[in-house]
Amino acid sequence: MQVSLDCLPCQLRQILEAARMATNQTAIQEKIMENALQLSMDYKSFSDSADMGRALQQIIAKHTGVLDPYRKIKDKNIKKSLEVYPLLQRFTAKKDERLYWALKTAATGNIIDSAVYNDVSIEDSLMGELEKEFTICDIERLEEELKQAGSLLIIGDNAGETVFDRVLISQLEHLDITYAVRSEPVINDATLEDARASGLEDCSRLISTGCNVAGVILDECSEEFLDIFYGADIVICKGQGNYETLSEHKGRSMFFLLKAKCSVLAGLLGVSINDYIFKWNGVADEKLNKS
Repeated sequence: MQVSLDCLPCQLRQILEAARMATNQTAIQEKIMENALQLSMDYKSFSDSADMGRALQQIIAKHTGVLDPYRKIKDKNIKKSLEVYPLLQRFTAKKDERLYWALKTAATGNIIDSAVYNDVSIEDSLMGELEKEFTICDIERLEEELKQAGSLLIIGDNAGETVFDRVLISQLEHLDITYAVRSEPVINDATLEDARASGLEDCSRLISTGCNVAGVILDECSEEFLDIFYGADIVICKGQGNYETLSEHKGRSMFFLLKAKCSVLAGLLGVSINDYIFKWNGVADEKLNKS
């Protein structure tokens, strides 16, 4: 997805937020924003908003030396998510269509995204969000692929949301599951450290994509990740960043699991802002075609 004009104010708001987390010195914050404004004028040179976001985050590191300005927020979100995890388990356990609601629970974890929602109260918003149904849901296609699947790759999104993903993993634990995260801190996205703190090491194999953007740029990923990406029977990509960077890739079948948080993405998907989406990319799996 190309960077649109609507992405620019969002990116600048996000960089100001991160700058204030990294330093309380106004002069440094001003310098960061001046550099960010200069960089944003060249927005057409970036492949997508994740690519641009990385360049903006590097400005913060350059001026403050802080590589993970969202560290405290990520720790808080993981802690809060672990506290509500038993509630999530009970919620899906009482549902008849458990796979559907496990997918929905994993998507609901996206409410924790601190890059969009500052100081969100998980408890206050959780139950109402859990009960909302998908606007787009290609679960029938997933169920078809599951009939012959032996392996699953989940590409994670935000720290804290990682805990919610354990509910989905528990419904698919008969598969060989790999969970991929960012190679280094970028906004509030999960790294290996965050995935381990969320308990994912106990129910999946953890790897890094080898890519340091809030998404996946395949040309920058490690060979280990690419082998799993193309070799896994099923791939589920969590969140907007992964959709923005992978939705146009037609090299394999993929599912996108997310909440539409901005007008640009909602418009592309034909949904309303805050709708929940589970969407197949339409690329047929060769194994299914032969069956």
